[in-house]
Amino acid sequence: MQTTVLLADDHRIVREGLRRLLESREDISVVGEATNGEEAVRLVEDKRPDVVIMDISMPRLSGIDATRRICKNAGAADPAAEASGAEETRRTRVLILSMHESQTYVEEVLRAGASGYVLKDSPPSDLFAAIDAVRSGDSYLSPSVTQRVVNAIARPGDRPSLAVSSLTERERQVLELIAEGLSSKEIAARLGVSLKTIESHRANLMDKLDIHKVSGLVRFAIRAGLVAP
Repeated sequence: MQTTVLLADDHRIVREGLRRLLESREDISVVGEATNGEEAVRLVEDKRPDVVIMDISMPRLSGIDATRRICKNAGAADPAAEASGAEETRRTRVLILSMHESQTYVEEVLRAGASGYVLKDSPPSDLFAAIDAVRSGDSYLSPSVTQRVVNAIARPGDRPSLAVSSLTERERQVLELIAEGLSSKEIAARLGVSLKTIESHRANLMDKLDIHKVSGLVRFAIRAGLVAP
């Protein structure tokens, strides 16, 4: 059975490497490439691939938000599949391929509807196993990611990820940049918005997280796994 795949990553060299790897298997066909989240959503509607291999950090629309939109639209029937009674088999599944090992990211993309999560430093065999699993309607997590989730369940009192889930995508971006040491002016320039907008996001972050110092935001971001210590 042929598996059609759409690649969504803003780095060309990553996409080209993935295409070569995937097409080394005769039963996998790459039907398109997206350079940002918005393009990924559009191409899914056009190509209706079996699997989208999605990066998290992409311009215009993050992989998380793109996943949420794709999975929300997944109930829309493919006319050809609907006529044959095979709608479920044509549903597009999202497989996240990311450098982020954070439990927070894993939980968030799974809530968004992703069927799997593979780390970019995983061996090719893991990626192929993940594609086969999600294509058949199962889920797949890289072994190290699975262990992080299990550990988090074993420590129910240590749940910064629950607070992170209350943040918007833009608030999370601002939090990450604050934790990386950027000033409000530098963050505004990086994201292409006004200084007033960034100050508003920072105020919202402090209210939602009940943290009222920049040092506290940095510590929270590290605990949540959004940035490296």
